[in-house]
Amino acid sequence: MMLGFLLARAGVAVVVLEKHADFLRDFRGDTIHPSTLELIHELGLLDQFLKLPHQKVEHLAGVIGDTSVQVADFSHLPTHCKFVALMPQWDFLNFLAERGKRYPNFDLHMRAEATGLIEENGRIAGVRAKTPDGELTIRSTLVVGCDGRHSTVRERAGLIVDDLGAPIDVFWMRLTRKPSDGAEPLGRMIGGRILVMIDRGEYWQCAYVIPKGGAEAVQAQGIEAFRAAIVEVAPLLRDRVHELRSFDDVKLLTVKIDRLRQWYRPGLLCIGDAAHAMSPVGGVGINLAIQDAVAAANRLAAPLRAGNVTDDDLAAVERRRLFPTRVTQRVQVFVQNNVLSRVLASRGDIRPPWPVRMLGRHPLLQRIPARLVGLGIRPEHVHTPELAPAPQG
Repeated sequence: MMLGFLLARAGVAVVVLEKHADFLRDFRGDTIHPSTLELIHELGLLDQFLKLPHQKVEHLAGVIGDTSVQVADFSHLPTHCKFVALMPQWDFLNFLAERGKRYPNFDLHMRAEATGLIEENGRIAGVRAKTPDGELTIRSTLVVGCDGRHSTVRERAGLIVDDLGAPIDVFWMRLTRKPSDGAEPLGRMIGGRILVMIDRGEYWQCAYVIPKGGAEAVQAQGIEAFRAAIVEVAPLLRDRVHELRSFDDVKLLTVKIDRLRQWYRPGLLCIGDAAHAMSPVGGVGINLAIQDAVAAANRLAAPLRAGNVTDDDLAAVERRRLFPTRVTQRVQVFVQNNVLSRVLASRGDIRPPWPVRMLGRHPLLQRIPARLVGLGIRPEHVHTPELAPAPQG
């Protein structure tokens, strides 16, 4: 959606396909980091954007064993917004879609699921999509796969994926948030238990971390045992875990970290999770995907207007985004293997590892993880001009 908006704004005719009738999917990436908020500022849309309901996270804190720790302080970032905004992704997508539709060259098709690619003389020349009215065929100079970790586009294109490994999965759920709850730490860890609680205003969006492939074992113990495990790590939730009536109220996220060996073919490019599936560690996935979109728009807008996108153009986008992706994924793999897996395997008391204890003792050090999480590696900036007719309203 961001790429479509940026390209339409830069005078390129764009068709965006969304397979659902709306964007109301819960348990998606709902953390909008300062890097993304800065891009929205660069587009002149920040004041309008911040009118949408959201919560601000200015610090990242957690509880490890019996110790409370603060690990990141966003207040010193060189950005207009020195916080992470917690906002439902459907509000973010609707915001971008509404702005995109103001450009006459932006065409959004809902309930249109990409099912195949059109290939001519070794080049991808368009896409086929399934709609309620039958098959839709769209011919284009470039097809961009933005369809996530289970990407149909990359599968149909035959692009090779390398699995980097993920030793965890996550159960997502929502539980009522009460005004008296206050500002809870984002994460809680005790021996064998990890719970993340994201403030969504009227409810907590909760992530319960389990070992990879452990979902069936947890479910076999029954919903009562699952409720008790949540209360053990977060006693605050004791009076509302009954809201989880069965495992129908719990959604399993199978965590993957992978990366395409090559992100493109002639006439086709993959970005976001379609190019590099991210772990939920750090909540950076959606923000990294948006950085990809900005880099792609910056490089491709002019060639697309000219109707001639070369392999060199597509390779340049991959080169630009490959280093930030590799570094971020390596950090995620390190955290998963050396922190999360060890906590899940522990059956006794745990205490913060020494790097985390150092962050708590020396607030200046908290600026380092704040920069890594809030801005990421090599943050992008909008360089595409606004060439399309000025939007009305």
